[in-house]
Amino acid sequence: MDFSFSSEQSMLQDSVQRFIQNAYGFDARQKIVASDEGFSREHWSHFAEMGWLGLPFSEEDGGFGGTAVETMILLEEFGKGLVVEPYITAVLQAGGLIAKGGTAEQKQQWLEPLIAGDLLLTLAFVEPQARFNLQDVKTTATRSGDGFSLTGFKGVVLGGPSAEVILVPARTSGDQKDSSGITIFAIDANAEGVHRRNYPTIDGFRASELTLTNVEVEASAMIGAEGEGLALLQFALDQGMMGTGAEAVGAMEVLYKDTVEYCKAREQFGQPIGKFQVLQHRMVDMFIEHEQTKSLAYMAAMRLSEGYNNAASKALSALKVQVGKGGTFVGQNAVQLHGGMGMTNELNIGHYFKRLTAIETLYGNTDFHLRRYSTL
Repeated sequence: MDFSFSSEQSMLQDSVQRFIQNAYGFDARQKIVASDEGFSREHWSHFAEMGWLGLPFSEEDGGFGGTAVETMILLEEFGKGLVVEPYITAVLQAGGLIAKGGTAEQKQQWLEPLIAGDLLLTLAFVEPQARFNLQDVKTTATRSGDGFSLTGFKGVVLGGPSAEVILVPARTSGDQKDSSGITIFAIDANAEGVHRRNYPTIDGFRASELTLTNVEVEASAMIGAEGEGLALLQFALDQGMMGTGAEAVGAMEVLYKDTVEYCKAREQFGQPIGKFQVLQHRMVDMFIEHEQTKSLAYMAAMRLSEGYNNAASKALSALKVQVGKGGTFVGQNAVQLHGGMGMTNELNIGHYFKRLTAIETLYGNTDFHLRRYSTL
C-alpha cells in the first residue's frame, strides 16, 4: 500500500513545518504559555489565513473539504512544536460537532466565524462522577418558556477561558446514566448564570471549571435532536482523539530524535554514551514505539476518511492505547537518558513528556480504551 502524500498534502505539511520552525521555537512557545491568555491570537489569525481552521470542514460549510488524513498531517506537525492554540477543542471537537449535527442557520452563526478566526468555541463534556462514561450526565436542562434552563457542573473544559461559545451536553430526560435523553446546547460563555474558574494545565494549556446556574437558552441553541446528543458527543470526542493521537506522534518523534542527538554528544568514560549498547537498544525501542504509533495514526485517519463507523471507532481506540503505552515509554526514556537535565523546566524534553502524559488521559485512558476496543 502506498502511504506517500499527494502534492497537496505535502504542501500542507511543508507550510506547517515552516510555521513551526520560524514562529514556534521552544523559547517563543514558553512566552506564549506564560501570556495572559496562554495562546497567541496572532497565530490563530494566521491559522485562519492559511486555511487551517477550515481544513476539516466541507466546502458546503465554508471549509476546504479536507479529510482526516490532512488533519493528521497538520496535528502531527503541531505536536512537534507543542502548539498550544486551541485547535483540537475549538475546531475538531466543537466545530466538528456543529458541522455534524447543526442546522444551516447554526453553521452560519458559529462555523463561519470560527473558520474566519473570529470566534472561539469549546466543548464542555467532563463531569467528575462520570469517569470517561459519556452517558453519565448530571447536568440538567429543563423546559423554561420557549427555551431551556441549564444547571450543572463541567470540569476540565479545555479552551474554556478564551471560549466565547460553549457546547454543553445536558440531560433533558431519563436517568443519570441513560444513553438517551442527552441534548447538546450552545451557550454564551458570558451569559448570566455562567461561572468559569480558569487555571493552567500541567502541559501548558488553559482550562476551566464550568458552573451553570439556571442558564437560560433559546430552543434554537439546541444542536441536533432533543435527547439524541450522545452520538454527536461521541463523534466530537473521536475527532479529538484523532487530533491528539497525531499530535502525540509528532511529540514522540521530537523526543526520540533529540535523545539520539544528545547521546551522540554526551560523553562519559571517555566516549559518547550513545556508543553503549544497552542505550542503543533503548533508543531503538523508542524508535519502534514511535513507528508503531505513527502506523496506527495512519490507519485511524484512513478509516475516518472512509466514513465514521464502527471500524473507525475501533481504530481510534487502538491508536489511543498505543499512544498511552508508547508515549509513556518514549517520554520516560527520553527524560532518563538526558539525566538530570531531563527534569528541568528549561529543557524541552520534560514539556513534551508532560503533553504526552496529558494526552494519555484525555478522552479515556489506556485501560478504558482497551475495554472499548474489545467491546467494539
